[in-house]
Amino acid sequence: MVLAGGEGTRLRPYTTVLPKPLMPIADRPVLDIVVRQLHRDGFERVTIATGYLAELIETFFRDGSQYGLAIDYHRESEPLGTAGALALIDGMDEQDVLVMNGDTLTDIDYAEFLEAHCASDAAATIATTRRKVQVELGVPRCENGDATRLTSYTEKPILPYDASMGIYCFAPRALDYITPGERLDFPQLVMRLIAADEIVRMWRSENYWLDIGRHDDYERAVEEFEQYRERLLPAD
Repeated sequence: MVLAGGEGTRLRPYTTVLPKPLMPIADRPVLDIVVRQLHRDGFERVTIATGYLAELIETFFRDGSQYGLAIDYHRESEPLGTAGALALIDGMDEQDVLVMNGDTLTDIDYAEFLEAHCASDAAATIATTRRKVQVELGVPRCENGDATRLTSYTEKPILPYDASMGIYCFAPRALDYITPGERLDFPQLVMRLIAADEIVRMWRSENYWLDIGRHDDYERAVEEFEQYRERLLPAD
């Protein structure tokens, strides 16, 4: 399932005339790249959740036959968040499913990710990438038991963290935590699963990845595409 219904407000004014998944990266829309990758990795059916400017997406991808797979659509009459639509789509509760944002540019192997999830005991698995943040201030640390005595001081440290790639796998039981018709985002669903003592796992990836939701990331994707073209775009 590909989520392609958002308004892309952070990319305005571009997204006043195009939905974000149809934003061009070099010579093709980002969602065109994603669908070609899914076909490459052996997927046979893709459901695209549409909303904002849905007609443009549905007209571009049609039934998916030009990609060698079947594409159907779930058009939201009102926004249900990133996870809310999962409970309304036929067949989503029958098998493990791969769900992703439609504005993600990556060379991840989607089949490998789904297979790793299916082989685990997880209700949900989140693909993650390693990122670093530069702290622009000095950071003091105190020893345990004494909140004022410093044990170290680091000037402008670089701190690593795991970031969600906007790509998920869900077991059928995860849908039991979504009320049909409610607005729900993925972080809320994940926290519900954790609160219910369900297992949620990370799948760490070292693959190329960019979320093109902001102007600087979109411009970076356009600049870097040719460098990574062979990895990102399957041969026709």
